[in-house]
Amino acid sequence: MTHRLIEASGNPFALTHLDSLESEAVHIFREVAGEFEKPVILFSGGKDSIVMLHLALKAFAPAPVPFVLLHVDTGHNFGEVLDYRDRTVAQHNLRLHVASVQDYIDRGVLKERPDGVRNPLQTVPLTEAIQQHRFDAVFGGGRRDEEKARAKERVFSLRDEFSQWDPRRQRPELWNLYNGRHAPGEHVRVFPLSNWTELDVWQYIAREKIELPEIYFAHERDVFLRGGMWLTAGRWGGPRDGERVERRFVRYRTVGDMSCTGAVDSDATTLDAVIAEIAVSRLTERGATRADDKLSEAAMEDRKREGYF
Repeated sequence: MTHRLIEASGNPFALTHLDSLESEAVHIFREVAGEFEKPVILFSGGKDSIVMLHLALKAFAPAPVPFVLLHVDTGHNFGEVLDYRDRTVAQHNLRLHVASVQDYIDRGVLKERPDGVRNPLQTVPLTEAIQQHRFDAVFGGGRRDEEKARAKERVFSLRDEFSQWDPRRQRPELWNLYNGRHAPGEHVRVFPLSNWTELDVWQYIAREKIELPEIYFAHERDVFLRGGMWLTAGRWGGPRDGERVERRFVRYRTVGDMSCTGAVDSDATTLDAVIAEIAVSRLTERGATRADDKLSEAAMEDRKREGYF
């Protein structure tokens, strides 16, 4: 059955919900290509950045994607995700810049946190990479349904010369008109998936038959419980004394630093099973499985003000 379903009106050309979201994202990519000189796509190998890259490939096919990729590697990323990242870059003959948190730690610019979590340490490598390469538009996979600070984000989010976000400087975006004007040294963060939900992302992955890292599907893994989340044991600092490692059947809804990204108990080994599981969930993926968003009520907004996404 074709995905272009005929609506009740009988219009054979009516777009489905996913078609509309895809069309909006493709428009945003092309708008940025026309307005900016040196855009970059943040690509971690997580599902949102994978969908974002897939949309960029569609937007400019059969020509190559006219943007480079950037990944801020914490040094505590999941091996399965890094392998996927490198395979994808090679498959599509893309250029990838990697900003390493470990390099900044080795140079003494950053210090390890007592809890071992490195996600908050990404801000400096990210902002310096943007300044060093003079990127004037930075694509991110943030969605408004993920977290309340992201819910008030614009599609085109203006950042000052220090990469900081000021909600009072954000512009209206009426009728899908985007204002990319910025002063020298400033840049714009661009979110093509702003209006997507987690369920939309998974339904689109199923429709487009997009390959994902196996970590997103249920599998057996050694995990331990901390803060109500199942974390993967690793050299980042877990488990501690008294934290018992268990072999469980789990999967990941979102992927970040191993030290703050929790797995969920699941038996969803297929796309259809994952979609069915998400459809009945009452917790956002970040609310359920990201410890860095539980540090305070304003944790994400504080990091956004500092230059993080």
